[in-house]
Parts: sequence; C-alpha cells; structure tokens
Amino acid sequence: MRDLITEESILQVLRGFNRWWESGKVQDDFAKPTKRFAYYNAKQSFEHNEIRRHVILTGPRRVGKSTIMYQTIQDALEAGVPKKNLLYVSFDHPILKMSEIDKILRIFINNVAVDENIYLFLDEIQYAHDWNGWLKTIYDTYPTYRVMATGSASPILSEKMPESGVGRWTQIRIPTLSFYEYLEIREIPVPSINPSLGPTSLNSLTSVELAQLMKDLEPVEKHFHRYLLIGGFPEIARTDDISYAQRIIREDVVDKVLKRDMVSLFNVRNIDELERIFLYLCMTTGDIMEATTIASNMGITRPTVVKYMNLLELANLIYLSYPVQMTGKKLLNSKPKVYLADPAIRNAVLVKGEEVLQDSDQMGKIVESAVYKHISTFYYNFNPRVGYYRDSSTQKEIDIVLMMPSFKILMEVKYREDSRLKENEAIVEWSKNDNTNSSLLITKQSDDFGLFGHTSIMRIPAFAFLYLLGHAEKHRYRKKN
Repeated sequence: MRDLITEESILQVLRGFNRWWESGKVQDDFAKPTKRFAYYNAKQSFEHNEIRRHVILTGPRRVGKSTIMYQTIQDALEAGVPKKNLLYVSFDHPILKMSEIDKILRIFINNVAVDENIYLFLDEIQYAHDWNGWLKTIYDTYPTYRVMATGSASPILSEKMPESGVGRWTQIRIPTLSFYEYLEIREIPVPSINPSLGPTSLNSLTSVELAQLMKDLEPVEKHFHRYLLIGGFPEIARTDDISYAQRIIREDVVDKVLKRDMVSLFNVRNIDELERIFLYLCMTTGDIMEATTIASNMGITRPTVVKYMNLLELANLIYLSYPVQMTGKKLLNSKPKVYLADPAIRNAVLVKGEEVLQDSDQMGKIVESAVYKHISTFYYNFNPRVGYYRDSSTQKEIDIVLMMPSFKILMEVKYREDSRLKENEAIVEWSKNDNTNSSLLITKQSDDFGLFGHTSIMRIPAFAFLYLLGHAEKHRYRKKN
C-alpha cells in the first residue's frame, strides 16, 4: 500500500493542511481567539530559549489540542518565522498515516522549507509508525528543529513508552475546560476580584470580606449546572442544546476512543467487554472500585478489568484516584476511585438530561468528579499526590486529599441542602489533629460558606470554589507571560 503513495500525493495533502505557505496566516476558524491556560504552558516550553524540549500535548479528544497547535503556528508567523518553515501534519489523514515520518520530512525539506530552522507540528502522532523513535532522532540530529505534537491516547504515559523521551520532550496534559474557561469561551462577564485570591486563602478574609466575595460571585452561579451538563469540550461549550452536546460527546469522544483508539493503539479486541466496563464506571463514578466485584458481575477475569481501567486512563477518559496514607505508612492492596475526564461524559453516556439536577445523589457524584478534575489540573505541574483517604479500621473517608511535600489540602464534597458535618467525621478529626494547610467543605447553596463551627474547615459553594481555582490559575499564567 505504501508503494502506491507517491511523493506528489503526500505533498498535495501537506499543501492542503498548510495554507499559510501561501497566505502567511492561519485561518481564523483554526487559530481561535480564546486562549486556554494550557496554551500558555505549552508556549513557555515550546519557545524556551535555554532548555530545548519537544512538546507533546495529551488529553481527551475534542479538548482543543489542535487549536493550541494552530495558535502556536500563528504566533510563529507573527514572530517572523518563514511561513514555509512551518509544517503541520495530521496523522489522522489516511495517506499521512501510511507514510513514514522521515519520508514526509524529506518531501517537505526538498520541496518547501527555506532553511534548517524548522518548526514541526505533528497532530495525533500516536498513529505514526515508530513515532517515539523518530522524535528521538529529530531531537538528537537536528538541533535547530522545534517540535510540538499531540496525542489523544496519552502514548507518552503508555507502558510501551521507552526511555528515549527522558530529557528530550515534555508532556503537557490538556484537560477539558475548567468552569472559569467555560465562562470565558461563552463570553460571560466575570466578576472583578483580587487577582491574588484563591480558594485556599479564604481563611485570611474577615466574615464581611468573605460575604462580599460570595455576593460578587453570585452572577456566575446560574451557569454552573449548564457547565456540568454541556461539559468542558470547547467545540460544544457555546451551545445550549444539551441533547446535541451529549451526542457529540458520545460519538466524537467516547465512541472514537473505545472503538478506534483502543483497537489500533492497545490491540483491544473485545470491544463489548470494554464498553460494559466503561458503562459501569460511568454509573459508579466517585465510588471505590472493586475489580473483583466488577469481574464477577461481568463474567470476566480480574486482570482484564484492571487492564481495561488502566487503558481507559491512558486514553484520557477517566482519572484513577488512589488512597493516600497520611501517617506515612505504606498502603497495601489499594483500590482506586474512578472519576470521568469530564462530568458531562457521565450524563452523555447514560443519556441524562436536566432531570439529573433534581437527583441529589447523582449530582453529588458529578460535582465530586468536577472538583477532582479541577484540583488535579490546577496542581498538575507541581507533581502532587491526589487521592482519597480511608481509615482501614473505622472506614471513615475524606473524598479528596492533595498532598505536597510542605502541605496538604483536605476536601469533602457535600453537594446537598444540609452540608453539616459530624464531629467524628474524618475531615473534622484530621483538621483538628494534623498540621494541615487547608480543609475545605464543598457545598451546594450559595449562602453556605464560612468556617464550619469552631474548626478550621472552610465551607465554600462548589461553583465559587471552581471559579476561584480558575481565577487563580489565570493569574498564575499572567505572571509568567
């Protein structure tokens, strides 16, 4: 088949993708004006003058990885990089998928490029043959080349990934939109608040200051439930058509991963088993997963369940949250909680519309998933441990625990009318007995905020918590750029 693909056919496809070779500009539909936080992270690594690294963007399908790539191409054009030194390749295209990377590069260099200061943008690189070997070769052989690549199935994390990437490329994980980014992309006016204020610094405010902050944030509350239903996928974030958004999530995100990526990248053959396991995880998101129980219910082996869960994490459809031991003891036989990559995936797969908003149990799981995603994304670059705590003797739990070398953040999600805690709950006991940096109780009602009783636990409504995380993240990137 490869013998039938001529140099001219490859060059014709490349010309179609790289219209800026003629126009000198990326189409507006591709280089969209709204820039995500991850764009600034990728830009910093890609353009660093002293530390050269290839940049690989990973994350779920439809989160805007290609958009970040096009925005970076437009930046390079505006910075004066020769337009014919910028090459974009999509390995989703059948002709390019069947072509070797070195052949594509040779055709580009011989027919288009003006000098050796080459910028390569390789989309869906996991479909390219021996992609990791070629990235290593390009890094070692061509010191003037800069490379940005994307992968929907996180091949950089796969057990197939060799050591060749160490010191040569940087992985940047692109999550679905945060609540703050969702508001930005919908062009919803956001409150003007202190740029240094974050959700873990609320204890420093007086009761009057805290009440004023919550009043300032009230206008964004009405958009929170719609965010949970529509989801954080940029392409559909602007729509108010919930059923349409859910169909796109099912078809373009979930089905393409389960029925295409899993087969071609991980050699999964029993798609029916995989779909049933994923459906089970959607129904039980936020619960502790017993692989043995799942295996017994579905008539498959426990190793198969564990394998599929790990592959679903590599494919960026789920997060696996493992227990943390706050006393420093080693954990044995740890069982993970599973959270979906975006809260809206659960509703889309289970076909749940606005009626889910009236179900307190389901909403509790959905909001906990959103909190986990936001907190793990916010601290991602600091390499934290994000998991949950469960006392082996009393079975008391703390929903989410973020552990850093110098501090911890404990979070309990009680998205319901009555968020009161009992004195013997784990988060109360640990907040009293441990030198914890911050303890948060994530609540539902907009007026349910402030310190809980005589503890150091700060109550904060879920919409305000997620908004403040995004606000703090934006301020962090502003300081960098």
